Amino acid sequence: MNIGFDAKRAYHNQTGLGHYSRTLIQSLATHYSEHSYYLFNPKQSGLFRFQKDQNIHEINPSGFLSRSFPSLWRSNWVRNDLKRLKIDLYHGLSHEIPLNIHKTGIKSVVTIHDLIHERYPEQYAWTDRKIYTQKFRYACEHADRVIAISEQTKQDIIRWYQIPETKIDVCYQSCNPQFAIRKTPGELEQIRLYYQLPETFFLYVGSVIERKNLLSVCKALQLLNQDVVIPLIVIGKGGAYKMQVQSFIRDQGLASQIRFLSDETTASSIGFQTAADFPAIYQLAKAMIYPSIFEGFGIPVLEALWSRIPVITSNISCLPEAGGPGAFYVNPSQPEEMKQQMLLILQNPDLVEQQVETGWRYAQNFRNETAASRIMQVYRRLVS
Repeated sequence: MNIGFDAKRAYHNQTGLGHYSRTLIQSLATHYSEHSYYLFNPKQSGLFRFQKDQNIHEINPSGFLSRSFPSLWRSNWVRNDLKRLKIDLYHGLSHEIPLNIHKTGIKSVVTIHDLIHERYPEQYAWTDRKIYTQKFRYACEHADRVIAISEQTKQDIIRWYQIPETKIDVCYQSCNPQFAIRKTPGELEQIRLYYQLPETFFLYVGSVIERKNLLSVCKALQLLNQDVVIPLIVIGKGGAYKMQVQSFIRDQGLASQIRFLSDETTASSIGFQTAADFPAIYQLAKAMIYPSIFEGFGIPVLEALWSRIPVITSNISCLPEAGGPGAFYVNPSQPEEMKQQMLLILQNPDLVEQQVETGWRYAQNFRNETAASRIMQVYRRLVS
């Protein structure tokens, strides 16, 4: 098979959509090397690169108009390149497929990660929300198959877009396999020194937006200070909500305890920009704190399980799907619950060891080869 991908986020995105795209493409190319993989990238990037396998090909716009209007090429004109390269199947990795691809005879699949803009419209600008709805609905209606990354997302697709359940496949994602590799003490110490990380700290990884609920983590940390003072390291960018969180931190005298690593000069390093240093940072942490109010999946939870560290996450949305029996669950609107789980992790090493081992075993359900196999099954049902 000649398989094409919308690779914009694979080459340019540093957060969840980019990690999903890169991990899936590399896993498919590794475990199903008999196929050829064409990555349609609207603009060259120096940040991310794929291994120079013979079965992976980067395709950029050619011709003056396509190079001048790469967004139009990606959403429309790329059809000409798909036909020229004899693509058998095209996979839109992040909610979109080219317009009228269903008229070309080329089979198409789209991955829907979440419909958060439908569930929480007040958190999006009106124009953005309308654009997302139009693109996502179009992709779901016109793709031959729809991949949902969780049961939660599948139910949301059915609810908001009235897509038949029989058209949707739930295919859980994996994460970068580097998270499963134990770093040596020397490697860990090198990362600790480079980022000036404390000996003991809690970790938050994710965009600093209202839905991901960092403010509640800060409130829990403030409550924890009555018993023990532990720093919090935050990895993630944000806007207005981040300013709200930082205002709370200043008002409560927590500025010396909570560090936004993404704002520091070390964040400009290639190891931070590509997340290559993240597995070591995870493994240095006492626990991951991820009390999101709603997610499509929650990849930092899985990354923490692979890293063999405890993870505190929400007992709602799809997060129990991601965390399984090994996570520590809380009501995300209750900082007191969060504080109690943080204290439990600090004071009960035997329980932590048990939960970490349970989480590691559960994480085996999300191995790269397993995720790639489920996606390939979808492809093969469409192209025999």
